[in-house]
Amino acid sequence: MTTPTPPAFPSRLPNVGTTIFTVMSALAAQHKAVNLGQGFPDFDCDPKLVDGVTDAMRAAHNQYPPMPGVPALREAIAGKIAALYGHTYDANTEITVTAGATQAILTAILCCVGPGDEVIVLEPCYDSYVPNIELTGASVVRVPLTPGTFRPDFDKIAAALSPRTRAIIINTPHNPSGTVWTPAEMQRLQDLLAPTNVLVISDEVYEHMVYAPLQHESVARYPGLAARSFIISSFGKTYHVTGWKVGYVAAPAALTAEFRKVHQFCVFTVNTPMQVGLANYMQDPAPYVQLPAFYAAKRDLFRAGLGHTKFRLLPCEGTYFQCVAIDGLGVPERDLSEADFCQWLTREIGVAAIPLSAFYGNGFDQKVVRFCFAKKDETLRAALGRLARL
Repeated sequence: MTTPTPPAFPSRLPNVGTTIFTVMSALAAQHKAVNLGQGFPDFDCDPKLVDGVTDAMRAAHNQYPPMPGVPALREAIAGKIAALYGHTYDANTEITVTAGATQAILTAILCCVGPGDEVIVLEPCYDSYVPNIELTGASVVRVPLTPGTFRPDFDKIAAALSPRTRAIIINTPHNPSGTVWTPAEMQRLQDLLAPTNVLVISDEVYEHMVYAPLQHESVARYPGLAARSFIISSFGKTYHVTGWKVGYVAAPAALTAEFRKVHQFCVFTVNTPMQVGLANYMQDPAPYVQLPAFYAAKRDLFRAGLGHTKFRLLPCEGTYFQCVAIDGLGVPERDLSEADFCQWLTREIGVAAIPLSAFYGNGFDQKVVRFCFAKKDETLRAALGRLARL
């Protein structure tokens, strides 16, 4: 008997395959390498947070919450934004809890972008942006950040703006480079967009990982940007619980109304006990206030160890990613492409990294790879011991 075959249909994402993060994590497991590729901690969250979620489940918070999110959590989010960035969002009409930041980004794009529109992305960029835009039928307009420094080039951004531009996606602190936008850059973006109707989708998931003397320049600090922006953040990044997939969006009421129209038919809402646990945990700001110092210590440990290798360290102003140039290594490794080098490093040295070329649509190769230092100190030391061979 012949096995029936599924009906054929045109792919919505014909150019998308398995992500580089999945590929490198599988290779790391195969070769028992230290995985500094995919961006997740290998240490536990605060037990108090787990206890809070457990308490919420035992207190019968196990049914659907309100579609926008548990009111106490939305109020805590609005309070945090007001305290840190001086902008007041209404918890009822301007804050929405999401199933992680990636869902928030997709929903923000779906609610305002359609066929014929253009959306600007600044490359290198997080890998969900472009497929999300393509799913709407809109056109992706790629504008490169300045190679080497990864700072925004506002002349190129201005040149990319057109009557069809619906939105621009920005990301600070920036994944993969660790660059943090300055007040002058935020002001420049505000001035550039002032005469337009362009929306901003501001990916701020690493907002609490900015290292002294810098501070996070949320678009919430800039009234002209806040009025046109969806701000996206992630509890997974902030509280070391990436697997929980809980994030949020802050946006003016008119934008939030459109966002929620799509959100309710994407996921409807987000699991209740974790929302209740997070709301209670947020009453103490210490965990996110202390996070920059926590990760700065890991960054400094890792950078000090890398100083004993032939890698050339790029600045790390924020996030938990450290980029390095490989052009100073010995032959033949320095002549490999970024992708081939990461494969070689995983197989032969036993440390996994991510090529920056994976964050560019055209695979632009500048001999730079990215490590994640959101790991236990002993994990970082183990990786540094292996990298010392370079």
